[in-house]
Amino acid sequence: MPGIDETKEFKPINIAVLTVSDTRSLKDDTSGDILADRITAAGHDLADRQILRDDIPQIQAQIRQWMANPTIDAVITTGGTGLTGRDVTPEAIKPLFSKEIEGFSVMFHMKSAENIGLSTLQSRACAGLAETTFIFCLPGSNGAVKDGWSIIGPQLDSRYRPCNFIEIMPRLSEK
Repeated sequence: MPGIDETKEFKPINIAVLTVSDTRSLKDDTSGDILADRITAAGHDLADRQILRDDIPQIQAQIRQWMANPTIDAVITTGGTGLTGRDVTPEAIKPLFSKEIEGFSVMFHMKSAENIGLSTLQSRACAGLAETTFIFCLPGSNGAVKDGWSIIGPQLDSRYRPCNFIEIMPRLSEK
């Protein structure tokens, strides 16, 4: 049965959060707040938190900075995954992926459809591995962030069985 094996040791990781928005600040970034709260409640460390405008070069520069930091294991973004002209998060981040985690998008849409039905089609949520950093790109709504964390959280828990992302981290830089 898949789930948390309480006999295993929990291994916290360092996670950075990036909110992509032309209108939000730290004072009203509710989706970023939800992610930060869930990360720390799960026992992980919130390594950094930033808010950037929908600007490809700025987003890429921030993600590259986190990728270069050996203490940051994962990045979760919120916002900019829709279909409007200013939504550029996938365009900014997908070129940085060395490997895309296609199953994340599938699982996200399955979970999202339970809550918002066919409106999930308007999201371009995605995930990938950028060198040795896991990156998850979520929509900007509170509901989407909660749906995304319900998938990401277990995979970032070293006790999740039958397998999880934490146990493969030491092998990510293999050639």
